[in-house]
Amino acid sequence: MIGRRGILAAGGGLLAAPLASPRVLAQAWPARPIRMIVPYPPGGATDAMSRLAAQKIQEKMGVPVVVENRSGANGQVGSNAVLQAGADGYTILGSASIHVMARSVMRNVPYDPVTDFVPLARTARGPLVLVMSPQRPQRDIPEIVAAAKAEPARWSFATSSLGSAGHLGTIEFNRVTGANIEIVGYRGTAPALTDVAGGNAHLMFDPVLATLPMVRGGQLRGLGIATAARTPLAPDLPTMAEAGLPGFEFYSWYGVWAPRGVPAEIVARYNAALVEGMRDAAVVERLTGLGFEAVAESVAEAERFINADVARNVELLRIANFQPQ
Repeated sequence: MIGRRGILAAGGGLLAAPLASPRVLAQAWPARPIRMIVPYPPGGATDAMSRLAAQKIQEKMGVPVVVENRSGANGQVGSNAVLQAGADGYTILGSASIHVMARSVMRNVPYDPVTDFVPLARTARGPLVLVMSPQRPQRDIPEIVAAAKAEPARWSFATSSLGSAGHLGTIEFNRVTGANIEIVGYRGTAPALTDVAGGNAHLMFDPVLATLPMVRGGQLRGLGIATAARTPLAPDLPTMAEAGLPGFEFYSWYGVWAPRGVPAEIVARYNAALVEGMRDAAVVERLTGLGFEAVAESVAEAERFINADVARNVELLRIANFQPQ
């Protein structure tokens, strides 16, 4: 039987043993599959870009990355689920530029998308395309603006979600043209584009990934791409400047986030995996073929970009007198 002194000695040894440092814990990480939550339905650019990022993380980390689509409340359901899962690095968020605009476009958001999350990396960006229902007779933007001003009740803009690049582009379109076309929010890209193709809505800005195939197939009419130069993917599609709106350039960008508080070493490992993955020649070629540009930057660079992007878009919303909904 161990005496009291022996017990105390043993206990003292245990108490004296150093706790594992975050660096040691990070070295043993990941020890199980990683879960990536995408807060929007399958079928849109956000889902596609997030799944590409998940694939690269899986390849570089050597553990499965399970993608879970959890939509609802304009992205709040999925984003909040990531925060509630804790800051151990095993649950991350795959989203788009819309994520950082949550508090600017919605009331009562239960988290701060900038201060409560850390960007692991931005991964890609893609320009917006303005599309229209092919059932409408108008052929260009001046004709559309004139028709919308004459009969505003007969026109509507679909948007995949509040705060998305497409939503911001729509607000700017209304501002610079004076058309003031009604904006109708949808739960994702697929249902919004389906309604535009069917004539239940009439116009929409959305990234090239979803719009160009439908333009080529005749389900949508392409009016302009929000880039400085035409894209080789659709050389007949004019830029927005050529279509009558000089300087009109809008991109949607994509990235991966973790709850703020994840150990810095784990954040660095995620960033290294994503930067290496997005620089892969096959990835760059694949994204280019879809009309996207790969992005590979440090966490600090991503945070600086996000702060500047939020400031620009908040000012755009202020000028448009937009009120959170």
